Amino acid sequence: MRKPEQFAAAFSDLTQANAQALYVVDDPIFFAHRGILLNLASAARLPTIYETRRYPDAGGLMSYGPDIHDLFRRAAIYVNRIFEGEKPADLPVEQPTKFELVINLGTAKTLELTIPDKLIALADDVIE
Repeated sequence: MRKPEQFAAAFSDLTQANAQALYVVDDPIFFAHRGILLNLASAARLPTIYETRRYPDAGGLMSYGPDIHDLFRRAAIYVNRIFEGEKPADLPVEQPTKFELVINLGTAKTLELTIPDKLIALADDVIE
């Protein structure tokens, strides 16, 4: 999917298939067209979860995924180790260790969804 009009066709297909929810992975193309994605998900009244908090910050329903700020901090540690003389090939490969759940209650209200109190309590951030 490289053209914005293809997103509308995909959402039409999702509606015809009676999709009940959607999960959007973090991808440069999707992020570049996040406004279109957010509008289409809202128009289709399709609860959507995203991989990064940038989407609920922009009006998406919720996200669960690696904490991007934590990843950047950890990358800086690697840069420092390389500047201090370590060879990049000798550094271990790491995986994210800090994840965050972000819920946008305003979007939930627009979609007429009730988010369980237990899930709200587990969230790292709740956008009112």
